[in-house]
Amino acid sequence: MGTLGLWPDFATPTGSRRGAPRVGDGLIRLDVDGIVQYASPNGVSAFRRLGDVETLEGRPLAEITTALLKDRRMVDETLPLVVTGRMPWRTEIGSRGVSLSLRAIPLRDEKERFGALVLCRDVSELRRREMELVSKDATIREIHHRVKNNLQTVAALLRMQSRRMVSDEGKLGLEQAMRRVSTIALVHETLSQGLAQSVDFDELISRQFRLSAEVASPSQAVRTERSGDFVGELPSDLATPLALVINELVTNAVEHGLSGRAGTVWLMANRRTEADGEEILRVTIEDDGVGLPPGGHAEGLGLQIVRTLVTSELGGTIEWSTRPGGGTSVTLELGLQLNQN
Repeated sequence: MGTLGLWPDFATPTGSRRGAPRVGDGLIRLDVDGIVQYASPNGVSAFRRLGDVETLEGRPLAEITTALLKDRRMVDETLPLVVTGRMPWRTEIGSRGVSLSLRAIPLRDEKERFGALVLCRDVSELRRREMELVSKDATIREIHHRVKNNLQTVAALLRMQSRRMVSDEGKLGLEQAMRRVSTIALVHETLSQGLAQSVDFDELISRQFRLSAEVASPSQAVRTERSGDFVGELPSDLATPLALVINELVTNAVEHGLSGRAGTVWLMANRRTEADGEEILRVTIEDDGVGLPPGGHAEGLGLQIVRTLVTSELGGTIEWSTRPGGGTSVTLELGLQLNQN
């Protein structure tokens, strides 16, 4: 008895239809017609768990598996080829809450196939954990969706209240609060659309950058330009404060840097790797407005929020400077490895 080449062939790719054998796998020997000639104790035990209580030897494996399947609409198209030993593929069958992985290894001499080995592996626990993860992911997405809806409701209430305010200062405060809530809602909206607890930050900030500038001064002709890439996927606990910081800085650039006149706000991002392997993200926000006031930047509530988020949540640094050619430049740096580990 033998196969052509080495067995197992470790150069053979593994995947949904192939897989490396293990010591604990059950073994079933088939003849050329798919009749069971021998079944190891682990192989017998695997089929007993599926509900087959008869002796396996002397019976076609295809008939055994067909009788065990309750819902034949869910049968993999590779099943007939695996249980007859015709193709070196892998399939899976399930019954009574038990999932069994079957891998066929055709046996050939120099001329033709004379039988096959079928390896059996109980993967019930693996499938159960996968289902738990799917359920958990669905629950988390639903939570993010509800949080997003609630935050959007809060933002709408703040917007309505701001329209009723007589005081300009009170109206401005409510509008700023509305923008901050909307930024957090946008992060939760992004999280609710995927399985991972991470955000495609480049896509998120592209939307947020433009909206922040438009909402900050809807009657003002503000152009936004973005260059460079962030880091792709960011964990939500990093994406939320970073989005808030960028929102505050863009709003500040429009409201105070441009001070009611037309202008441009730039958002630039780049990464570098330090000697110790740490990834550093550098974000720069610039405007071509009036520049820094004498004595440096004013420390309003928005910039206090920025400083707190940068130092406490992001573990980074932030600096203000005069932009060459006029205007203001704000540079933020943070270590990504530190925040993601």
